[in-house]
Formats: sequence, structure tokens, C-alpha cells
Amino acid sequence: MIALSKKVDAMRVDAGTSYIHTGQRLQASAADHSATSFSAALAETQKEGTMQADFTNMTRQDMRDWVNTQIRSGEMSLDDSRPFMAMTMKIPVGGGQGGELPAESDGTRYDFTQKVRDGIQGAHSRNDETSLKMLESAMQIIQRHQGQAIGIDIRA
Repeated sequence: MIALSKKVDAMRVDAGTSYIHTGQRLQASAADHSATSFSAALAETQKEGTMQADFTNMTRQDMRDWVNTQIRSGEMSLDDSRPFMAMTMKIPVGGGQGGELPAESDGTRYDFTQKVRDGIQGAHSRNDETSLKMLESAMQIIQRHQGQAIGIDIRA
């Protein structure tokens, strides 16, 4: 239940701004889960008040945030989100840490466009039609949204 409350707190959005960005993510301390300093962190990452989706340079958490926003807005179905969510998972090879490594604490940036290309190539080589269709759909979604505005700061 604790993990759920942390997730909910991390999703709070300041009015007039989107919490998705391709720059630095706000790292709230364990004692302060408020979104009050979020707008300050967001302002540092904006150019001329507009943020754009860049799937070639996102953290796993950036991708999760973008996908969740697409789902909440009705722009993406849960079925369409499956390949994106799978790409954001990071599980140690030895599995010694008890499962997935948390995305919110991983600042590594990934080229998710290349991850999809690699997945498509792998699906072709395995003759995996189901994965191929899912990944081709993900690539179309990425191409449609690459460079699109994902947030605007309307504050003066």
C-alpha cells in the first residue's frame, strides 16, 4: 500500500503544466511528496514554454508518464500501451533484487525508437506475428507523437 501512495503522489500535476518532460525529473524527498517544487523543476526544462516528446532521449519514468497521460486522455488503449510499458521495465539478469528496478530512481536515458526497431527485427527473425503487429503499432504511435508538444507553461 505504501508503494501505491508514493505512485499517486508522484502523479500530482501543477495547474497549467504537464508533468511529462524529456529533461530532468523532479526527485522529491521521502519527507516531502508535494508537487509545489515541481513547477520550478519543470520550468528549468522548458524552451519557450513548450515541451516536446522525444522518444530518442527519455528515461523509463518519462516514458511511463507519457503513456499514462495518453491512457488517461483516451488517446491510447491499454492494449496499445503494452509494448511501451514492457520497454520501461528493467529486471536484473540474476533477479537478485527481487524483481524490477524502480523507474523513478533510474535517470538513464534510452532511445525507445531504437528499442522498438530492435523488437521489430527480433519479431521478424522469430516469425512472431503477434509481437510484430504490436511493435509496428507502437512505432506508428511514436512516429505520430515524436516532437509534438506535451506540455505548455501558461504562467507569465
